[in-house]
Amino acid sequence: MKFISTRGGEKVTGSRAIVKGLSENGGLYVPEKFPAVSREELEAMLELSYAERAAKVIIKFLDEFDEKELLSACEEAYSRFERNDPAPLVKIDDGVFMLELWHGPTCAFKDMALTLLPYLLRKSCDLCGIKEEILILVATSGDTGKAALEGFKDADGVKICVFYPSDGVSKMQKLQMATQDGKNVNVVAVKGNFDDCQTAVKEIFSNETYAAQLKEKNVILSSANSINFGRLVPQIAYYFSAYADLVSSNQIEMGEEIDFAVPTGNFGNVLAAYYAKRMGLPIRRLHCASNENKVIADFLLSGVYDMNREFYKTTAPSMDILLSSNLERLVFEASGRNAKLTAQRMAQLKDTGKYAIDPQELAFIQETFDGGYADEETSVEAMYGVFEDVGYTMDTHTGCAVKVALDWFDKHKKDETKTVIVSTANPYKFPQDVLYAVTGNDVKDSFKGIKRLHAATAMAIPKCLLELRDKPVRFSKTVDSKKLFDEVLEFISG
Repeated sequence: MKFISTRGGEKVTGSRAIVKGLSENGGLYVPEKFPAVSREELEAMLELSYAERAAKVIIKFLDEFDEKELLSACEEAYSRFERNDPAPLVKIDDGVFMLELWHGPTCAFKDMALTLLPYLLRKSCDLCGIKEEILILVATSGDTGKAALEGFKDADGVKICVFYPSDGVSKMQKLQMATQDGKNVNVVAVKGNFDDCQTAVKEIFSNETYAAQLKEKNVILSSANSINFGRLVPQIAYYFSAYADLVSSNQIEMGEEIDFAVPTGNFGNVLAAYYAKRMGLPIRRLHCASNENKVIADFLLSGVYDMNREFYKTTAPSMDILLSSNLERLVFEASGRNAKLTAQRMAQLKDTGKYAIDPQELAFIQETFDGGYADEETSVEAMYGVFEDVGYTMDTHTGCAVKVALDWFDKHKKDETKTVIVSTANPYKFPQDVLYAVTGNDVKDSFKGIKRLHAATAMAIPKCLLELRDKPVRFSKTVDSKKLFDEVLEFISG
């Protein structure tokens, strides 16, 4: 399997795509063609463990890897999850299910990929004959940073530096990163929002002068964001696993189409579902849920991507994003894989903050995708309603997805297609906001919020979050977004 850039000019192996993260011209790597999963292969997944299912999906893209070794790596990675069940399905209503992706070591769906990415990166370096030290740069809106830090801490031959918006993550997310242990990690707060962090990190990747300075220090860059296909490919697996679980539990028939409702900011999670569909998974529609930063929802309705709007800080901070990187991969597909046109549009976005696709491309996208959003009030109403009706507690991002799913159900009352809502974070990562949603009570302290949320819901509290109260803060620096490369140089020289 070869990989090409959304902006043209390159064709590389999967291992090379993982090591590089971004192509030379700033494009994102995509598979040259989508591998197929047959009905027989899907039926065989019914009897497999999650790790076995994941290996079967991933090897379709990374065929230069050894399948037995990959399976062993998947088994090791997913053994770190609660009850060795990384992606359980919970039925909350007739035909409606929650896919819980937050049972990993950092309580967020990013663990599904970032527990495995260290193996994929190490193996990719071996396959490419790379001996230099790898520096992983991460821009995070909250969950990716902690999951990447935990996945790569103390890994041989790797250093990792995470940048997050200083006032754009929850208190619990900030504590998780600021107290991170490991000799090879660094965490820096950035003045501004996530888009400022992401833009600055992308500039480091594409700057030839920076690359030369790093080369002098025998360092090469890679990424743990979903712009890296190595981050994206493990996420495809949980959509296959969810479908297999629905079939094996007699909730659907093999071959029956289902919908997914996915909270999305940087578009990686829902893009993974689309890739699963392109591989043959019977997905009918993908409902994309935004918060008040509804640039994706507006694009899916109009075909116009416009960042020139007010930026909102919400209680679903991982979706507080206006520059949605992975959407480039979908736009590339909608254009008929026209790399030149995609490059022009991304250049236009950089220069003007805006681009538009044509009606035929929009129609192609709307065959599968629809979008909606939840503001702060309607998200709370959705979270409270489900808690009152069935006693299920969810985080704020999942609340947005529930609101969008409910809107779809209200509009299409005779639609009997089964729907899986993708639940992306443990509610205790946002204890004050979830507590307010389910009880109406407001507290300022995160740990008081955890205690009172537990009293209200009886939901088990993750040990890793309780331990944060007593862990020392190691990282407290805040810098301007224009100073990120200075921080990188200081880190690798230290």
